Formats: sequence, structure tokens, C-alpha cells
Amino acid sequence: MAAPEVRAYLDAVFTPGTRLGVRRGDPLTFVEVVEVARVTSIRVPSGWLVVHTPWLEDGEPRELAVRIPPGAYGVDAAWTEAPYEFMGEHFSGREVAATRLCVREGTVAVWETGLAAGDDIERLRQGDEVGFNTDTSWAASAMRQPGLR
Repeated sequence: MAAPEVRAYLDAVFTPGTRLGVRRGDPLTFVEVVEVARVTSIRVPSGWLVVHTPWLEDGEPRELAVRIPPGAYGVDAAWTEAPYEFMGEHFSGREVAATRLCVREGTVAVWETGLAAGDDIERLRQGDEVGFNTDTSWAASAMRQPGLR
């Protein structure tokens, strides 16, 4: 299960109006969540999910251990803005901060790292985390809602 500070961040990144911190190198400019919207839907006919980046050099895809019911699921994206100036030109600093696959509608009950097939949570030492590194994100997190196992 995600630590309280991680859960607070994951909940906040999908809440418009939330200030997530400040722009690196500019402590007076806040990074603020400006929009959360359903951007597409994805068909998952098999119920199996694989997590990976578009860059093959980031390692092997990770098949998640938990299966979801086959079907079509919405994908939400959260955008942040943190305005900045570069060479005299002003930019909004608008970026996609996070995306999530919504396997159920409603409030997230628990955020936890998405375990891949073969991961063994019992083998972790204190302070270790299951996940994978990419040049674009820190890990895959799964949200668990009431009634979903």
C-alpha cells in the first residue's frame, strides 16, 4: 500500500486546483493541476495489462499480476501548469503530469504499486519498493477500489 505522503500526492495530482509544489529553480512559481479529463478509452479484451514505455531500451514490458474483467476502460489525464520564461518568450508550462486507467468509477480506496507477474512482495526488505525505472516516470501504481481484487 502507498505510504500516506505518496497517497496524498496521487490523490492530489487528479484534483484540479491543487498545488503540487514549485517549478524547479523557481520557488515562486507553483506547479498547479489545471485540468483532469477523460481523454480516451482502451479495450482490454483479455483482462491482462502490460506496463511499459514507448522506448524499447527501457527494458522489458511488465505484465501486471492482477487481471481485470475484460472490457473497455476510460483513461484520464491530469494536466499541470507552471509558467516560465525562456529567452524573453513566455510559456504556460502545461504538461501531462499523470494518466490513469479507470477500471471502476468512484473514489480510489487504496493506491498500491502494480506488481508484475513474478514479483514477490514477501521478498522485499524494509525500504525497498517494487517498480521499474524509465526516463519518463518512476513506477506504475495501481488504484484499488472497493470490491476489486
